[in-house]
Amino acid sequence: MKRRDFITSSSLALTLPLFPAWEGYSADSIIPSELLAITGEGKNIMIKKTDIADFKKSLKGTLLLPDDNGYNIARLVRNSIIDKKPALIAQCIDETDIQKAVNFAREYSLLTAVKCGGHSVSGKGTCDLGIMIDLSPFRGSRLDINNKRIFITGGSWLSELDEATVPYGLGTTAGTVSHTGVGGLATGGGFGRLGRKYGLTLDNIKSIEIVTADGQLRYADENENSDLYWAVRGGGGNFGVVTMFEFQLYPMNREVIGGRITFDFADVKQLLKFHGEHTLEAPWDMYLDPVVFAPPMGFDNTVYFDVCYSGPHNKAEKALEPLRKAGKILKDEIAAVDYVEIQKSGDDDDPRGRSQYLKGGFTINVTSGLIDAIVDNLEPHPERGSMAFFQHNGGKINTIPTDATAFPHRYAEHNLVTGSFWKQGVDIDPHISWSRRYWKKVAPYTDGFYINDEFMETQEEVNLNFLGNYERLVEIKNKYDPTNLFRLNANIKPSV
Repeated sequence: MKRRDFITSSSLALTLPLFPAWEGYSADSIIPSELLAITGEGKNIMIKKTDIADFKKSLKGTLLLPDDNGYNIARLVRNSIIDKKPALIAQCIDETDIQKAVNFAREYSLLTAVKCGGHSVSGKGTCDLGIMIDLSPFRGSRLDINNKRIFITGGSWLSELDEATVPYGLGTTAGTVSHTGVGGLATGGGFGRLGRKYGLTLDNIKSIEIVTADGQLRYADENENSDLYWAVRGGGGNFGVVTMFEFQLYPMNREVIGGRITFDFADVKQLLKFHGEHTLEAPWDMYLDPVVFAPPMGFDNTVYFDVCYSGPHNKAEKALEPLRKAGKILKDEIAAVDYVEIQKSGDDDDPRGRSQYLKGGFTINVTSGLIDAIVDNLEPHPERGSMAFFQHNGGKINTIPTDATAFPHRYAEHNLVTGSFWKQGVDIDPHISWSRRYWKKVAPYTDGFYINDEFMETQEEVNLNFLGNYERLVEIKNKYDPTNLFRLNANIKPSV
């Protein structure tokens, strides 16, 4: 069922207005006679005042230029080492706004960034002197309880997905940080606390609507534009701007068993060994994220597990028993908790502030060599928080064929992420240098990487990372984006 047909159905349960009221920024500066911009190929161009004025007038949302009130907030992403300044920011409130922004970008061959939650650690949601298509005003959802489906706009956050479904006894895999944008997470993969039970977020996409590089709004599912439907599920933002997702939902209890359990750091190696071995036998209802952390300000190193058990409550104690025996417990905060709240437990106070450097890769086995590399090379620093953590894969994720979607890494048992963060105002070079050295020690024990964590990989590394799906992805890129308008991603370069 297409979204337009769905919206007229009488079986709907309204959860959020499809286009909620949104307070945009003012765009009251004088448009210059010409505006310097850059193309995707890096060529400087000048955009005419009349064209900017016409574009601005055509939008229902707001077009921000560098001198506009709010521009310096809208241009930011969630990593303060990224300090880029687009020539224009188109804040889109619906599909037609997105179409107009894509058409404008294509006509000028502009370097084009698409931002929702701004969580790309490498800053793919922004650019210098190009156009940012800002989806943050484009938020809302509708829930079909009877068919266990939710239709949610491309600018929405994961918190909106959870809050729209869980109160009705329904849910699906939706990341681990609630202010993440749905679009970026879902098109790249989507690990989460329900992933072992229900698959990746992208495994639960039933249909999409997407604005492709030609400005057309297309519907795609397993029957219509099936090539595009396949590619978007794991190919990231390479093929257009997704304006609407239809997700499969599943029955679930609003209350889960979860929280944090902290151990004595002296047991860190045996705890990581336990995790590697226990991963293979843990029930699919169980999600465990071990975190090895060297806090700033001279506090002691720590190791803890973030836990979410979404199975029957009367089986929780048995499921948690191996973990509780794995090391000396310092603090056990595992309890019955609202799933929506545990989904917010990894949030921070943002406002675009923390500087960070992260690198990640998939692991199959947590070997003694990997454990030594993680633990022995962790270095505390008074200005820096440094860490390594595993996102728990396996379960349903590994049962899906490699070529069923564009996401090829069905072999992975974990997504391992390392890196550091620090406050603004300090010299960033020592922290970035340490983070790179740390990753270099850990990387040999990984195989492939999560494209949503892509950070400074070479084009060859990106190509190889799509494994046997790469050639098919290039063919689909040639069809829908032959000029590579959408290149600020783990880019699949067209061959035409």
